[in-house]
Amino acid sequence: MVDKKPLLKFWDIWNMSFGLLGIQFGMALTAGFMSRIFQTLGADIDDIPILWIAAPLTGLLVQPIIGYMSDRTWHSKLGRRRPYFLIGAILSSIALFFVPYSPTLWIAAGFLWVLDASINISMEPFRALVADKLPNSQRSFGFVVQTLIIGIGTWVASSLPWMVSKLGVTDSADLGVIPMSVKVAFAIGAVVFLVSILYTVFTTTEYPPENMEAFKKEKEKKNQFIPNILKSIGSMPLTMKKLGIVQFFSWFAFFTMWSLANPAITEHIFNTPAPIESAYDMTVAADVAAFNTVNTAFQESSNEVGKYMGTHGLSSMIFALFLVVYTSKRRINRKYVHMISLILGGIGFISMYFIPSPEYLYLSFTLIGFAWGSILSMPYAMLSSSVDPNKMGVIMGIFNMFIVIPQIIAALGGINYVSNLFGEQTINAMIVAGSSLIIAGLSNLLITNKKAISYQTEEN
Repeated sequence: MVDKKPLLKFWDIWNMSFGLLGIQFGMALTAGFMSRIFQTLGADIDDIPILWIAAPLTGLLVQPIIGYMSDRTWHSKLGRRRPYFLIGAILSSIALFFVPYSPTLWIAAGFLWVLDASINISMEPFRALVADKLPNSQRSFGFVVQTLIIGIGTWVASSLPWMVSKLGVTDSADLGVIPMSVKVAFAIGAVVFLVSILYTVFTTTEYPPENMEAFKKEKEKKNQFIPNILKSIGSMPLTMKKLGIVQFFSWFAFFTMWSLANPAITEHIFNTPAPIESAYDMTVAADVAAFNTVNTAFQESSNEVGKYMGTHGLSSMIFALFLVVYTSKRRINRKYVHMISLILGGIGFISMYFIPSPEYLYLSFTLIGFAWGSILSMPYAMLSSSVDPNKMGVIMGIFNMFIVIPQIIAALGGINYVSNLFGEQTINAMIVAGSSLIIAGLSNLLITNKKAISYQTEEN
């Protein structure tokens, strides 16, 4: 079947992907600082992964539903995917602003549920939009441009609390109160989220269904969601199943980073663990002063961790920029690019155990960024070249199961169980993340579909 979609120019692809900048601001702020918020509100380190379970559970529930609905949506002005961008952006911006004002742990966890559900409403249609708009020959290029934008968002958003504190906003706060530097950073993120989504909504058009009559008839069918989902799962292509194995170990690793990197690095490398509330009598002046000293040191080193963590956004951006230039003219072997990138990321995680000083975290997170850049592009490029384009939304939603299931397993005790095999230190979680990412890289050897590995046009 000949792909009749026209080739798009770089700026067309940039505009349709720009909303991901805001989405990544939301994701990077939660990934880098949600565990810090939980610890500030009194959470024990062992309890942090389960507090993160909101993210994968909402993805498991929301993304297939949104994918199915967006496949069956056509708005005369907003098209197929853009209504969901807009709804998700409004809800996400509101939740993002209020997260750091949470007075208790359960309210913070509740806000994370709302925020992740809202981000998922926006996120899934962006993946489907690339497949909607681009011919097969531009799919790798399109997903790589998305990765470039995501890298920019990760780099800037991860460094926001550090940058805000350098401008004079305080990192000090009372017991159980989130510092103002974090509150300001999240407020900036909320604004960027909404504005960037609006930019894509107003600068991008979508192709209407090829056969509008058939589309309307399909849309009129009732109660088809669950049967369609089950049918799509049952008829899942073999390549998608193999990619699922790669995704499982990849996202187990990154969930481990999001939930435990801050406590692991502040404790192991900066020697400034979060203060334990029960160790201080807050009615005694000396204890109050001691708590404030330890807490401020933890908050400041957490800002530093965010800054170093942002490096993986910068390196993923450089990696994506290289691939943008390369894939605009040539084909790549997606399988080997992904395999090597994931192995390098695994080495980056493991290196955190051995580095002698914080400055070496730049190198660790640079390697992790290569893996992150590849995770955000190569699996989707391989998948989109091997599935039915008319069901791209629901397929991308189902593919998300291979992202959220490992995170749910990790949150329900998987991280704690495996990392405890290496010892009681929190830094062992980064060794688990690295080992998981290396396994993910080697799992790419299972993929043999030539069209998925390197798209070939019919003429070739």
